[in-house]
Amino acid sequence: MSARTVTVDDACAHIAELLRAVSAGQEIVITEGARAVARVVPAGPARKPRRPGLNQGAIQTSADFDAPLPDEFWSGQK
Repeated sequence: MSARTVTVDDACAHIAELLRAVSAGQEIVITEGARAVARVVPAGPARKPRRPGLNQGAIQTSADFDAPLPDEFWSGQK
């Protein structure tokens, strides 16, 4: 991926052009003075929405999962 470096002032003045370049796959590094302050890269592909219930029954919870833990747990004794 090719990177193009622009100053903050140039980025503000040419934001539409820079966004077109990013959409085409180019990486933009925005600098303030001699220091890089931001990197603009193309967004990744959109994720499919999650659907609840796809793994129903895959996890089992014991009947006493919320029971108090024994004193040995807290004291570090076996």
